[in-house]
Amino acid sequence: MLHPRLAAAFAQRSVLKIISGLNNFDGDRVRAVVTAAEHGGATLVDIAADPDLVRIAQEVTTLPICVSAVDPCLLVKAVAAGADLVEIGNYDSFYAQGRVFSATEVLELTRQTRSLLPQIMLSVTVPHTLPLDEQVTLAESLVEAGADVIQTEGGTSSQPRHSGTLGLIEKAAPTLAAAYEISQAVSIPVLCASGLSAVTIPLAIASGAAGVGVGSAVNQLNSEVAMIASVRALADALHRAVAVAP
Repeated sequence: MLHPRLAAAFAQRSVLKIISGLNNFDGDRVRAVVTAAEHGGATLVDIAADPDLVRIAQEVTTLPICVSAVDPCLLVKAVAAGADLVEIGNYDSFYAQGRVFSATEVLELTRQTRSLLPQIMLSVTVPHTLPLDEQVTLAESLVEAGADVIQTEGGTSSQPRHSGTLGLIEKAAPTLAAAYEISQAVSIPVLCASGLSAVTIPLAIASGAAGVGVGSAVNQLNSEVAMIASVRALADALHRAVAVAP
């Protein structure tokens, strides 16, 4: 079930999700990222599925709070604490540990989560480690299993060969390709995430995404002021892209 506040934003293809990190349990850092999202013009925030972090986020934002995990039980606990929607995924932090997620595992996690949380808005990330055609097939299966939103990724796998604007486009290429292919195949919203910047957000919208998710461009900054400025730049880029989209 789509969260009412988000349904309109997805319909307008103007969703901006700011991600603090699935394995970021530092309350002060999460508070800073969420505050930046609140004041910078984001649509929602995405934090680790932890009840204490949910309560911290609720203290500083009125935005919908998404919680991410690869354990359905953690998602249930976070929803009980007040989370508005859940995400299976944000796998980037696991890849550095050598862990990858198969289509079968992601599909089973989706079914388990939907069984435990039949009414909550459910977003599922399609692993970029799968070949593109298998990403599309998995996305179609996830829709059948009850996913409300499909999220793409790919920033950790790309190896930009150039600096500047060209490098930013190279970094975003895998998630943009997935967003295009998956959005052609499913009828639910696709959120393009991982490796995006103000330069490539318009490309995500042009590729068929109904919104974007951004993490490191915000959560790796060292001050709240810089975080807010980054979110504003991302929001401005998204609004400009939506304004000219067909």
